[in-house]
Amino acid sequence: MTIKIPKPLAAYFTAANNHDIDAMLASFAEQSIVKDEGQEMRGRTAIREWMEETTRKYGFTVEATDVAVTDGRTLVTGLVSGNFPGSPAQLQFAFTLEGEKIVNLEIH
Repeated sequence: MTIKIPKPLAAYFTAANNHDIDAMLASFAEQSIVKDEGQEMRGRTAIREWMEETTRKYGFTVEATDVAVTDGRTLVTGLVSGNFPGSPAQLQFAFTLEGEKIVNLEIH
């Protein structure tokens, strides 16, 4: 089954699976916010640091298994595999887009 994901999100997941930090960051607006593991990162500098740390620490990949749009957010469910207890795990990525850029991402 092929999942239809908006272009900036598809680019983000492709870059994440390739561990390409620059390409991952390219999908985000300057003043984006990311919430993950109880932390909030604001702005591209903080988001880059988060990307570098999580990629190094977990070496993860994501396989999108479902996508839905609700309340102005695109919810992508993904099977995340990597170097962490319980891998693989099903996580939800809640994105808010403005145009072709991610302005908010919450990972649950």
